[in-house]
Amino acid sequence: MSDQDQWRWEYDPDAHHVVSGLPEHVVLEVERLAGEMVALAEVGVDVTDIGEGPRRGVPGGLRRVPLLADGWFYALPVPRLRLIAITRVIPPFTDL
Repeated sequence: MSDQDQWRWEYDPDAHHVVSGLPEHVVLEVERLAGEMVALAEVGVDVTDIGEGPRRGVPGGLRRVPLLADGWFYALPVPRLRLIAITRVIPPFTDL
């Protein structure tokens, strides 16, 4: 299997814009969860249906994924590119 065939995740547009200034434990948890989403995609789980999307119960689109106590992040799974783009992180209230 070539690298192009494997799922991956990235910050979009980049880590500076998405997680700059956030506590390290929040960033580590986002990266852990993104890695878990990649692992699920690799075994055939439909990651376009993880978290909450623009229409409840309908896969596809930007997904809101729970993070720690009361935070979340937005992930955009793109199956055609085998990519999960992390676009925004909202940390828990205690970490604001």
